[in-house]
Amino acid sequence: MASSVNPTVRRRRLGQELRRLREQKGMTAEEVAERLLVSQSKISRLENGRRSISQRDVRDLCGVYEVEDQRIVDSLMQMAKDSRQQGWWHAFGDIPYSVYIDLETDAESLRTYEPQIITGLLQTRPYAEALIQGALPETSVADVEKRVQVRIRRQERISAEHNPLRLWVVLDEASLRRVVGSRQVMREQLEHVAEMSQLPHITVQVLPFDVGAHPGINGQYSILEFADTADSSVVYIEGVTSDLYLEKAPDVQKYTVMYEHLRAQALNVEQSRQRIEDVAKEYAR
Repeated sequence: MASSVNPTVRRRRLGQELRRLREQKGMTAEEVAERLLVSQSKISRLENGRRSISQRDVRDLCGVYEVEDQRIVDSLMQMAKDSRQQGWWHAFGDIPYSVYIDLETDAESLRTYEPQIITGLLQTRPYAEALIQGALPETSVADVEKRVQVRIRRQERISAEHNPLRLWVVLDEASLRRVVGSRQVMREQLEHVAEMSQLPHITVQVLPFDVGAHPGINGQYSILEFADTADSSVVYIEGVTSDLYLEKAPDVQKYTVMYEHLRAQALNVEQSRQRIEDVAKEYAR
């Protein structure tokens, strides 16, 4: 496994392989759980990459599935070992959305819809600070700074010289009009978005107010896609106390279709950049 692949992605790939072996054996997760004297939920979490997988887990599962090729066992054991490595974000302590950061770090492309705020990968430091302070009023100054540092570090994915993240953002016009921090902060923020939107791998569209009701009316979501075809796309929906990750093909397809409708209803790229620049000028008055 390449060292650039992140822990959560490793777990997802390993889980997919273990699920494939189980299905080839014709066993249900419940049957495997009974054989190993563990809960069915543990088997499910191992297979969907939501639980750390130990080498002992792999050894036991390969025994149940009667895997005779030692090379396959050794490969899966190595994947389990690699999956327990820590990503760069662990240096910042407990990050609530570390699973998402892991996926974003390894993604090839990201499509996101933001109804209220400028998306994190395009935020300036002053905007991020004001946003986090406002959204989490009881958070300490130190924790706010930690979150800001993580957010800025994440932005390296779109500024990388080689293989940068392909980013497509649909911003509701409300995100341009909601004053976060101050009018000066907003002006600088929107100027930054307009500038970043000129990069070939970044596309920004604005969904104007006069569109009315639209497919994204229920809130923010993102679609992450990966270069390796073995890694299924993931829909990420951020929550207050917990996040939702959807990986089943019908779910991903539904959100993909919704996103296509949003892109079609939004202003085109040039019109969007002009709208962003116009609103930025309003903040300068």
